[in-house]
Amino acid sequence: MKLAISQPTYLPWMGYFDLIDQVDEFILLDDAQFGKRSWDQRNRIKGPTGLQWVTVPVLVHGRREQRLCEVEICDSRFWEKELRSVEARYGKTPFFDHYFPRLKELHSGAGPKLVDLNLALIKWIATELGLTTPMVRSSSLQAEGRRSERLVAMCRLVSATDYISPRTALYLLDDLPSFEQSRIRVWFHNYTHPEYKQRFPPFSPYASVLDLLFNEGPRSLEIIRSGRGRPLAPDEIRAVPAEIEASI
Repeated sequence: MKLAISQPTYLPWMGYFDLIDQVDEFILLDDAQFGKRSWDQRNRIKGPTGLQWVTVPVLVHGRREQRLCEVEICDSRFWEKELRSVEARYGKTPFFDHYFPRLKELHSGAGPKLVDLNLALIKWIATELGLTTPMVRSSSLQAEGRRSERLVAMCRLVSATDYISPRTALYLLDDLPSFEQSRIRVWFHNYTHPEYKQRFPPFSPYASVLDLLFNEGPRSLEIIRSGRGRPLAPDEIRAVPAEIEASI
C-alpha cells in the first residue's frame, strides 16, 4: 500500500495533486508546526507581470510554537481583497465561471481556523480533478514520535509498504533505518512541471493549481499526470537537486 504525507497548504501547486493521485491513501499533516509566511498560508497566481502572492492573514503574535491546526485567521473578510485579485487575473480565462463561484463560497464560509479552509479547498480541488484517493488528518491518528519516527508510526497505522515523500524532505535520507526496520520502502516524488495554456505569456511554472484549472478546465488532470516521473529511490535522489521552488 502506497502512502504519502504532506501538510495541507493553501491552494497548492499541481504537483501536490499528482502526489495525491499516485498513492492509495494520503495523510494531511494538519498538526505539524506552522511556518509563518510559508505555503501553509499563501500561494501564487499568474498575472501580466508574472507570479504574485495571495495570502491568508493569520494570528501569530505570541503564538510562535503553534501547530497548523491551531492557527486562526485574523481577518474574516480577507477573501474579498484576495479574490478580487484572482478575478482580475482570471476573469477572462475559459473556465473561470465554472470554478470561481465555489472558490468564493468556500472562502466566504470559512471558519476561524486556517487548516479548515485549506482542507476544504484541497478536497474541493481534488473532487474537481476527479481524484478519489482517501484522505485523513494526522491529528485523528494516534501516532507518536518526532519527525521521521512519527512518519513511520503513521505508515504502520495504515499498513503502508511504500512511502512516497515530497521531494524536498531530504532529511529522510538520514533516517532511512527507521523505515527499513519497519519494512517500509521510501521513495521521493519525481515531477517535471508541464507547460499549459496561460493567459499571460510567457509561461510561469509553480503557480497554484487554480491557474491550471481556470485555463485548462477538464484537461487539468491529464496535464498534471503528464509531468509524472517514476518515484526516485534514496540513492537516486542523492544524485539530483531538490525542486526548491515547488510547494511542499
